[in-house]
Amino acid sequence: MTTHPSNATKIAHPWSKEALLAKAQRYAQEMQSNSRDDWRFGLTSTFVLEFVARAALANISPALLAEPKSWGNLYFSLGHTPNVPRFIPKSIDITEVFVRLRDTIPTFTTELEGFSAQHINRRNEELHAGSTPFDGLSTSWLARFYETSTVLLSSMGEDLSLLVGDIESKVAAKLISASKDESAKAVAKAISAHKTVWESKDTEEKKKLARQASVWATRQAGHRVVCPACANQALVIGSPISEPLRKLDGDLIVEAQEYLPSKFECIACQLKITGLSQLSACGLGSTYKSTSTYDAADYYAPEDEHSGFDDDNNEY
Repeated sequence: MTTHPSNATKIAHPWSKEALLAKAQRYAQEMQSNSRDDWRFGLTSTFVLEFVARAALANISPALLAEPKSWGNLYFSLGHTPNVPRFIPKSIDITEVFVRLRDTIPTFTTELEGFSAQHINRRNEELHAGSTPFDGLSTSWLARFYETSTVLLSSMGEDLSLLVGDIESKVAAKLISASKDESAKAVAKAISAHKTVWESKDTEEKKKLARQASVWATRQAGHRVVCPACANQALVIGSPISEPLRKLDGDLIVEAQEYLPSKFECIACQLKITGLSQLSACGLGSTYKSTSTYDAADYYAPEDEHSGFDDDNNEY
């Protein structure tokens, strides 16, 4: 008798590594549909983190996800359905997932466990309280999030591009590297030195320099921040890490683009900082968003084909 291979598609077990990674990819796609400083980016990143963590534990064994109070949960994790009335499978709490990962994956350190628990706590606060922990949250957490995700994915033989793609993976690598650069912490000495010089100036000179810095920071291209040495208006500039996102707001086109910082300058106290590592070490390494507004009619108006030529002022 001739047999033919079955065309039936095998459905992945809901606690399998494959199913959990697919869920992580789904939330990662939703996460990236928002800008990094949007509260929805932060919130959905917590779902990504949870499903990557559960997938990493399931990669060792789905049985490790089973809530131990009922044998039926373990039986379910092994691919069976218990013959129990009204059975609903239960998995362990996410904090217990982190504990088990710490004890089974050497590269998942206590520091990464601590970050993971803190990030999930933000989600719990968002979902169960009236506060909004992701509103106004700087992206300083992003480096540790990407580091944690990278470590967990690596334990499964995967890399970060599985979740966020090649372009964002390169940004993540820069953020992780900058956060680990111990030599960058020497920037604290430069900040302290400029702060000492600033504090030695008389009140009138400080006021004059502060006004100049405010005007300068307003007129120059860049992201306005507070100088860590003198607390005056200063600028961070960087390179774009995303394509411009455009939306229509009435008769206006609002265009936003995200940047990764590379330089800092304050003209009040003359402090200058170069490099993402040093900027991260002093709290200035968060990504930022540049927003421009255009009149819709002008934005979509066709270019003048003669715009590249000088006016013809000859008289005949």
